[in-house]
Amino acid sequence: MYNFDEIIERRNTNAMNTDGFRSYIFHADETMTFPYKDEEFIRMWVADMEFATPDVVIEGIKERLEKRIFGYTRVFENSYYEAFANWCMKRYGWKFDKNDLVMSNGIIPALYELVNYICKEDEKVLFLTPSYAYFKYAADFNQRESVCSNLINEDGYYTIDFEDLERKAADDKTTLFIFCNPHNPTGRVWKEDELKKIAKIVEKHQLWVISDEIHCDLIRLNQTHIPLGKIMPDYKKLITCMASSKTFNLAGMMISHIIIPDEKLREIWLKKHYNFDNPLSIAASQAAYEKGEVWLEELRAYLDENFRFTQEYLSQNLPKAKFKISEATYLAWVDLSAYFEKDENLPLFFAYKAGVLLEGGNMFVQNSDCFIRLNLACPKSVVAEGLKRICEAVNTKHNEKYTENC
Repeated sequence: MYNFDEIIERRNTNAMNTDGFRSYIFHADETMTFPYKDEEFIRMWVADMEFATPDVVIEGIKERLEKRIFGYTRVFENSYYEAFANWCMKRYGWKFDKNDLVMSNGIIPALYELVNYICKEDEKVLFLTPSYAYFKYAADFNQRESVCSNLINEDGYYTIDFEDLERKAADDKTTLFIFCNPHNPTGRVWKEDELKKIAKIVEKHQLWVISDEIHCDLIRLNQTHIPLGKIMPDYKKLITCMASSKTFNLAGMMISHIIIPDEKLREIWLKKHYNFDNPLSIAASQAAYEKGEVWLEELRAYLDENFRFTQEYLSQNLPKAKFKISEATYLAWVDLSAYFEKDENLPLFFAYKAGVLLEGGNMFVQNSDCFIRLNLACPKSVVAEGLKRICEAVNTKHNEKYTENC
């Protein structure tokens, strides 16, 4: 049994989670002050975990350290491919050609590169909203227009507006669809019939697709992830992105898998991409795929309980909040529109009034007003304290408003 209740001190490790919130959330510097000391905040924002990386992964890194030389490195050994490929086959019944696999320092850098390689200057990038903001940032950085198709929110359960999606896909200038599978921030695990409808639209309009599947391992115990590549095994314009980073809390190791079946695009990638990898990252990721499954299954059960607890707590203490347990990710997507106006800065409110760091709907492009995203990959005691502070702050605000109106 792993101890997911352990509180681990992350300050003084250059962690984004503890030291980077001012610049990332508030676009401010270290002079920004709050009623809370930094160490007093409950941190439920950036999407890494407050859990220790699995011991088998740490052992894998130690073994590599004992080799004592850390020169220029790339993934050459077949054992790495076998570890990752076996993982995908065992968990998803999906296989890919070894030659299609290239490595990246992260999926975000890969998005920035791929948008540039795929889309001409007058072409457009399509994605579903609310959206992970870096889909739009990748388009913006490359000066490509982004096109949004709003998901349909039915009492907290999100579905795809296929008519709207097809209408926007039909634009001759729309050449790339960036698809999040499972979806961030809503936590939807797309089902086979939904993926087949996506595939039909993509094939009809001959779109390039980047399927970001970084959260695929972090699904509730009653859910099943289906890679889009399993639905479209022969579609050469589909690029699949996966990583060990979210699954095993290795984001700082900067290693991701980009599967590019199209030979011409893969050649462009290999010519232009800075194609070296961190030797410790390779060792960590391989150890995770070879030996980390037991840890992951215990983690998933722990996360399921954190989601159940969150739903129960919000129902009892913030009854007008709308929340459904996410089918995937460790991120809760909570609608607080009953308590806030659209133009209110929710991250600022909760930082000042509750001492909780979180991300607001304004960080997810559009179709996300009055939402907050909470990272539940924390010890349950931290989740409980964070929810307590959030509910108290909202109820105090709401009661104050009610008193003013009387």
